[in-house]
Amino acid sequence: MTIRTLIMGAAGRDFHNFNVYFRGNAEYQVVAFTATQIPNIDGRRYPAELAGSLYPEGIPIYPESELRELIVKFNVDQVVFAYSDVPHEYVMHKAALVNEAGADFRIMGIKNTQVESTKPVVSVTAIRTGSGKSQTTRRVSLILREMGFRVAAIRHPMPYGDLVKQKVQRFATYADLDKHECTIEEREEYEPHIDNGVIVYAGVDYEAILREAEKEVDIVLWDGGNNDFSFYKEDLAIVVLDPHRAGHESSYYPGETNTLHADVFVINKVDTADAEMVIKVRDNAHRLNPDAVVIEAASPLFVDDPDAIRGKRVLVVEDGPTLTHGGMKYGAAYVAARRFGAAEIVDPRPFAVRTIKETYEKYPDTGIILPAMGYGADQMKDLEETINSSDVDLVLSGTPIDLNRVIKVNKPLQRVRYELQEIGQPTLVEILKAKFGK
Repeated sequence: MTIRTLIMGAAGRDFHNFNVYFRGNAEYQVVAFTATQIPNIDGRRYPAELAGSLYPEGIPIYPESELRELIVKFNVDQVVFAYSDVPHEYVMHKAALVNEAGADFRIMGIKNTQVESTKPVVSVTAIRTGSGKSQTTRRVSLILREMGFRVAAIRHPMPYGDLVKQKVQRFATYADLDKHECTIEEREEYEPHIDNGVIVYAGVDYEAILREAEKEVDIVLWDGGNNDFSFYKEDLAIVVLDPHRAGHESSYYPGETNTLHADVFVINKVDTADAEMVIKVRDNAHRLNPDAVVIEAASPLFVDDPDAIRGKRVLVVEDGPTLTHGGMKYGAAYVAARRFGAAEIVDPRPFAVRTIKETYEKYPDTGIILPAMGYGADQMKDLEETINSSDVDLVLSGTPIDLNRVIKVNKPLQRVRYELQEIGQPTLVEILKAKFGK
């Protein structure tokens, strides 16, 4: 008899686990996916074109809130937990619910989910969303290119649109971003690589994506999302730690997996974190994984016109996922507003409309920062209206993209940029040259 399976996800790890383990596996029948964290990803189907011959009608995707009812309705034998950036306690609460409903609870590991490449792989992952993976990945890509390697960044999935069209995506220009109708969240990850001349791959089928990337690169760079572990078997695993959230390296799933698996730790943000928290993170990392090399780094801020910030009433906009399920209270734009003398950081909540208002209701701890939510055209429009209705002198944007490319802002806007800067030794240059020097 086949094992009737339900996969809990958020349009990323869930699809990957299905593709590499369950698709074409007659021992299992995947009866449904559930979806959470991301708006408007339930109520769809994982399409037959991607699901394979065992699923000629595709696989339905339901809200996770219906989990218990679905287990009963479909007589589910096992539930596979397949999303990231959640406390360990949260995972076990889900396990308790699943077990009480009668099903087994499963979390899949590295052996059964990582794809092996024909080219060397460097992975950059983290213990939480917002730790600094993006600037670390950019730094690694530039070092490898300076060493003479052709590099492509393969980004953790964000397939929020037509899944068939998004099976394998390649981004080399801004026109590619428009062609694939990228959300703000996708652009935040892809644009900085494109600015640096690095090709980006992403999509849904990550073995097919890897095989395409291997045709044009010497080294594959896994650009992780949330705190998920790499989809690919890596030759060098770099994990970013965040002293602003000391202790999360051993209390969040699957961030602790990354901590245990790392070859290199980058303790980021040491310039803005309390020294005792930096020490705590270092001690925790050493206790869990004493063989990993430790790098300390900062993410210094840059703005085009610091004087234009001083004395102004400012609206602070930050990366959406970092503030929402990432749980951060602030980001680079908030720090820049304080550092460069803004007279006031204006609360955007009175001006929030529709889906932006709903985001504040769902994540009330976000406070006086505006998350740059843009999961689709409607939400981008709501973000635009919220910004343009705000009674402020200036918008400070800490997102990695130029918001003016995707929405029309009717106020002066300054971008806050940040890049990784290693402090002392060892450095990423030394580590990468020792591993891949030629």
